[in-house]
Amino acid sequence: MHTVTISPKFQVVIPKPVRKAMGLRSGEITHIISFRNRIEIIPLRDIRQLRGYLKGIDTSFVREGDRA
Repeated sequence: MHTVTISPKFQVVIPKPVRKAMGLRSGEITHIISFRNRIEIIPLRDIRQLRGYLKGIDTSFVREGDRA
């Protein structure tokens, strides 16, 4: 976990290990939302960049029976 400081202009610097792990670049567009008493930053990705993102995911699961 990383600690950051909010500047007088309410700016925050994303720590370098987090930027590298998320593949963030300068000038990239993100959404920012408040959710359950926390702040989340969600990078907007081009749909083409997500190709193969779920490759190898296990999609098998047990279905419930029909309800009577």
